[in-house]
Amino acid sequence: MTRPNPEIDVYLEIGQKKVIAGAVAWPGWCRIARSEAEALQALLDYGPRYATAVKPTGSAFQPPTHLADLNVVERLDGSSTTDFGAPDAMPAADQRPFTPADLPRAEIMMQACWQVLDTAVQAATGKPLTKGPRGGGRDLESILTHVYEAENAYLRRLGRKPAPDADLSLTERLAQQRQAILETLTAAARGELPEQGPRGGKIWPARYYVRRATWHVLDHAWEIEDRANIANPD
Repeated sequence: MTRPNPEIDVYLEIGQKKVIAGAVAWPGWCRIARSEAEALQALLDYGPRYATAVKPTGSAFQPPTHLADLNVVERLDGSSTTDFGAPDAMPAADQRPFTPADLPRAEIMMQACWQVLDTAVQAATGKPLTKGPRGGGRDLESILTHVYEAENAYLRRLGRKPAPDADLSLTERLAQQRQAILETLTAAARGELPEQGPRGGKIWPARYYVRRATWHVLDHAWEIEDRANIANPD
């Protein structure tokens, strides 16, 4: 019997305390653990949840069932951000030009991950979220606010200043932000983004932006599902 998706290329970001495993061709499918072996196992374990997330895109993705199907093609040095628990290093694949041909998939991947988050929030509304071992953990609105603020920071890394939002609700701000993200990706595909941000910092390549943003959205969507004890759909 042929295994699904044999030889999925994976990169490892290796910090002092944590290791991140990410699928090169599948932005958002990225997990973090304390060792290479544990990170790869976590990536494999989350394959079915990722498959559910990207199903609306019409992709042919099927989650692998064997560690042997994960082919490590690149090892990257991590940083303090890696050890904090967030991706930071940039795979070589993300440094390739982002063209109009790449735009539709980037848009649909972003939209699919937003839908996972929205569905999780809707299902968790009114339910208590379990706390961590020390009683910590953000509530639902705080998670959404964090996602919103992080996405604004990511937009700045593409050389775009987020729109003013003082008079908008959080739901309205998220909708406005998502439209700005799609417009910025369109500008990236046209080659219209600057090489440097307004303060002179180097901007992120669009491919890396999509990887980082989809990971962050899915990570918190799955956090909500887990802490609200929401059953994952097939």
